[in-house]
Amino acid sequence: MLHYFATNWEPWAWSTAILVGSIVLALVIRFILFAVLRRIARHESSVLRDSIIRHSERLSRWILPLFAVVVVLPAAPLPERVMVPLQHFVGLALIAALAWLVVVVCDVIFDLLAFHYRMDVSDNLLARRVQTQLRFLRRVVILIITIVALSIMLMTIPAIRQIGASLLASAGLAGLIVGMAMRPTLSSLIAGMQIALTQPIRIDDVVVVEGQWGWIEEIQSTHVVVRIWDLRRLVLPLSYFIEHPFENWTRTSADLLAYVFLWVDYTIPVDEVREELTRILKTTKKWKGSVNVLQITDANEHAVQIRALMDAADSSLAWDLRCYVREKLIAFLQKNHPQCLPRLRGEFTTAPPDSGQPKGGRFGPSAIPGPQSA
Repeated sequence: MLHYFATNWEPWAWSTAILVGSIVLALVIRFILFAVLRRIARHESSVLRDSIIRHSERLSRWILPLFAVVVVLPAAPLPERVMVPLQHFVGLALIAALAWLVVVVCDVIFDLLAFHYRMDVSDNLLARRVQTQLRFLRRVVILIITIVALSIMLMTIPAIRQIGASLLASAGLAGLIVGMAMRPTLSSLIAGMQIALTQPIRIDDVVVVEGQWGWIEEIQSTHVVVRIWDLRRLVLPLSYFIEHPFENWTRTSADLLAYVFLWVDYTIPVDEVREELTRILKTTKKWKGSVNVLQITDANEHAVQIRALMDAADSSLAWDLRCYVREKLIAFLQKNHPQCLPRLRGEFTTAPPDSGQPKGGRFGPSAIPGPQSA
């Protein structure tokens, strides 16, 4: 082997120089191209340009040198026993790179579609619906592209082609085994398609699941991530949202009614508190401005219950509005009507002379501290 390389070093040197030179030249061209694109992007932002730069930066490190090798490889003076496997390897790499390129093109298209349906607006119901469908469709497209690319790569290997042909003879048994093994995966895939089409949940929906209140943060191909209000994450399988009941607070609209319950004394001046509620709501931007109601909703032997009802643009504002109104109403009652806060009443009566009970009341002088009433 050493004698062979010593006597035939020139073809190997020329081949190495040609291949390495083409790769270096491709990387230099890539560096210059992306430097120009970034400079243009800094002065003039464009959704299409930014998306192309972001998604193709990693791909370009591989696909440009690979194309350069494909172009110059026929000119390399290599022996046939080296050229044939090298060409086969380059062909496999080229198939993978082209599949990656198709994925990048799909990502750019999805970015352009998502840009027209932004979720950073107040009324984002349509945007959340479209974003959910786009994210699921992207995963399906990437899965299909990956399967097709792997199939084409395996078909270029004769040994695997023969193995595939022999497996087709037992397709029934193989299909049964694969179906049983992939039952959870297929169930998740079907559940994902149902969620994408019927959309019981969408990205950024406000839900109550398993007694937890939070937002739909991610919808993956097998699971859903719910961001709880205290920044914990609840991870549930896709099938959960098909098979179990849950609350969706933003199914058709983000608007919500906020409410505050207070227990107060029977002497509460309801009209005055109603006017104070209106004044409180007008001082905050959390109130949407349509609903402003104060009613007595319950009463028992000790106190009455009043309910303040108001509207908010979304669930987060509704929660903050409830806390704000509750604090202000309690402060108003403490300052202006402290006698209207909940209290327990008692009555002291004098026992008849012939009752045999001690003088000083029905409960006796030792049962009640302080001076006794006659």
